[in-house]
Amino acid sequence: IWVVPKNYQHILALAFAVKEINENSQILPNTSLGFHIYDSYFNAKNTYHATMQLMSSKEKIVPNYICDIQNKLIAIVGGLDPLISHYIATVLDIYKIPQVDCVDVSIFMWNHAGILTLLLHFKWTWIGILTSNDEYGERFVQTVFPVFSRKGICFAFIERSNKFTIVTEMYDKLHEGAKINDRIIDSKANVVIANGESYLIVYLRWLPYASERECTINKVWILTAQIELTSMVFQRTWDTDIVHGVLSFSIHSSDLPGFKTFIESKSPSFKTGDGFIRDFWQQAFGCVFPSVDGDKVDGDICTGKEKLESLPGTFFEMSLTGHSYSIYNAVYAVAHALHSMSSSRLNHQSDVNGLLPPREDVYKISFDQNGELVTGFDIINWIISSNQSFHRVKVGRMDPQGSPDQVFTINKDVQPLSVCSESCYPGSSKKVKEGKPFCCYDCIPCPEGKFSDQKDMNACSTCTAKTYPSKTRDFCIPKFISFLSYKEPLGISLAFFALFFCLITVLVLGIFLKHHNTPIVKANNRNLAYTLLISILLCFLSALLFIGHPNQVLCLLRQTTFGMIFSVAVSCVLAKTTTVVLAFMATKPGSRMRKWVGRRLASAIVLSCSLIQAGICTVWLVTSPPFPDVDMHSVTEEIILECNEGSMTMFYCVLGYISFLAIISFVVAFFARKLPNSFNEAKFITFSMLVFCSVWLSFIPSYLSSKGKYMVAVEIFSILASSTGLLGCIFLPKCYIIVLRPELNNREQLIRRKLGASADALPKQGPSDRASGLQKEITD
Repeated sequence: IWVVPKNYQHILALAFAVKEINENSQILPNTSLGFHIYDSYFNAKNTYHATMQLMSSKEKIVPNYICDIQNKLIAIVGGLDPLISHYIATVLDIYKIPQVDCVDVSIFMWNHAGILTLLLHFKWTWIGILTSNDEYGERFVQTVFPVFSRKGICFAFIERSNKFTIVTEMYDKLHEGAKINDRIIDSKANVVIANGESYLIVYLRWLPYASERECTINKVWILTAQIELTSMVFQRTWDTDIVHGVLSFSIHSSDLPGFKTFIESKSPSFKTGDGFIRDFWQQAFGCVFPSVDGDKVDGDICTGKEKLESLPGTFFEMSLTGHSYSIYNAVYAVAHALHSMSSSRLNHQSDVNGLLPPREDVYKISFDQNGELVTGFDIINWIISSNQSFHRVKVGRMDPQGSPDQVFTINKDVQPLSVCSESCYPGSSKKVKEGKPFCCYDCIPCPEGKFSDQKDMNACSTCTAKTYPSKTRDFCIPKFISFLSYKEPLGISLAFFALFFCLITVLVLGIFLKHHNTPIVKANNRNLAYTLLISILLCFLSALLFIGHPNQVLCLLRQTTFGMIFSVAVSCVLAKTTTVVLAFMATKPGSRMRKWVGRRLASAIVLSCSLIQAGICTVWLVTSPPFPDVDMHSVTEEIILECNEGSMTMFYCVLGYISFLAIISFVVAFFARKLPNSFNEAKFITFSMLVFCSVWLSFIPSYLSSKGKYMVAVEIFSILASSTGLLGCIFLPKCYIIVLRPELNNREQLIRRKLGASADALPKQGPSDRASGLQKEITD
């Protein structure tokens, strides 16, 4: 047996309405409704036979002769197709049995008006028509042809297809379908109006298979209200592209509270008195229930736990369709009519608003003077997703009871979807598929740094320099201004450490000034020590120039001040180390180095090395000085206020020269590290230069890999770390002796330690007073 699974929702809508009415004591008290369902098989013969069965007893067909009073036939709800209802009415009229039709031919006059308005709205004036080759189809053509023509709409073709009643007849129509498909393809009309019975979609899906030529999916299909989205079971694997993008006029429906729960409760595993559910289940899910007698069955076994929501939309929909809603309302119309009869308050007013469920959420319907339904239509866009899921998108409304400006409404933002590709939403752009027409494209996300704020953009746009794309890349966000300031934790922390180490340096300098006449302060030129301490103090203070809003003065001072101060500091270290080495070389008998030992040499080293750096900085400031700049591109979300170094070459020359001095100091101190500790500090200088060089070697990659304020923070950290290395390694050991071990800070102790520590070096050089005299010359 072949069934149409989609019709099962209509059965459930009828059963749900009867269930609600029987549970509502206010409508039909002490009365219960029941129902029988008969199939019309879409033809007159079977429709008449089913009607006779309804009016006869089970034993024999004798119209209007039923002895069972308890199961008396009180009314008939007609089928979904107008002609089927017309066949029933011919018989029922004889026996005065009331009939309520779900749909009526007259309501489609409003359908035609809606289609005409839709065509004029989109300026579609060259159209085709596909209709059924019967009385209803001919009536449709005779109605719309003159009306549409008067409005300037021309017909490219009018195709009529013969109806079929059983599946085998569909295969007999193979040749007919091929010819119709070819005519539609050959026509230049891009819009086709399809009018016919509820199952016409089954035939439309057949057209591409009937012809070897391309299918008709490139046309815009407009369907009249009686046509349903439905399939025969053998069309389960057929392509659904032909129904994608269809515009359908649908009878307005409302969501019914409890209906979805009622559907979800249906299962073939329970005895619910539902004689249709097993056949529906097997056809819809493509499975077979096990045989009662245990015979082997072919195919998949139905478990009864399959989910209705997993079925494709052409087989079953969880949301209420317009046709099912019409059946629901028809049952309520019968119930309220019976209620009026029982209460002796039946009237013949044209507006029968009482024929509705007593709920505010149900849409209002009315009948005209001829008892014909006056209702509205929703304009629905059918969308088939890539996973074959079906969606109904409401894009307009046809309301005959609305005000003149509300009779027809259309969502201007929702145009008929492309039959080849869906719209590309903001945040993406179209990419034409290779070898396909321009209307066939893929949607690709906007690349980093670009955005699209409209549908179907051919290319993504670039945000302005002061904005950047959002994460979804569908709009631009203003950038925020960024620089290392005193108002943020990072700036506050760096400033605090700079001032803290300044305080430590001042404290060390104070200790040295207080004990300036002690041997350990006088050793190796105390004036050089004072110069080095002041340079280190200024190094810490120079870090503060890098914090705050960049301006012309700060940008000029930052790097040049840093370069000069550090050159002086490293020059002092080099001078101290060189003085120590020369002093020990001068103690040898007959040495010519003695004339080089003294304060003048140290001053010369510091002055000459500093002047070279001053020259480099002068050239830098004259040729390409630093200046305030705005960087809008390094960091996506930020506008960075910075100091442009002007010439990066000169900047690295300043760093390179400082590094050169530091390396020379390190090499000299390294070779002098084993000299007696009483007269030199080469070991401490060696370690301090090792720290200094390590900091600035790691500075280069860290500086280049950082952006914005973090680049500035890296340089400040390097300044503080290297300055702290000089202060800690050179001066803290001396402060330790001055403050905590004052007994070691005397001339006799230094000479004694010197003579003991250099037994292999100095005794051969002469009396001890020669070394003492040289030491006095150096320190004084």
